[in-house]
Amino acid sequence: MNDQAPSATELLQRRLTLVGQISTLNAQALKLRQSLAGIEMEVLRLELEIGRTATSAQLVRDLHEAERNAEAIRAAQTDCDDRIAAAEGEVAELDLLLATARRT
Repeated sequence: MNDQAPSATELLQRRLTLVGQISTLNAQALKLRQSLAGIEMEVLRLELEIGRTATSAQLVRDLHEAERNAEAIRAAQTDCDDRIAAAEGEVAELDLLLATARRT
């Protein structure tokens, strides 16, 4: 096993990889937010339609399906946000290691 500290170049390469991952995760988070907004609009449309007309079994099923989809997207969004936070934490740790490496 190698106990030698990683070089500044290795740290920078790892940081670059993490920044790329954060960028990808941010793009995924944006897509999820856009999808959620669309589904929330669908939920509102269905609720209005149910309120305007006699309650249709199909409208109620559609509403429940849209609500399940919204919940699934919220869960995916939370997972994505957690992954972003973890990667940003790793970048912060790497920045500390890089600052230490620059002083030596």
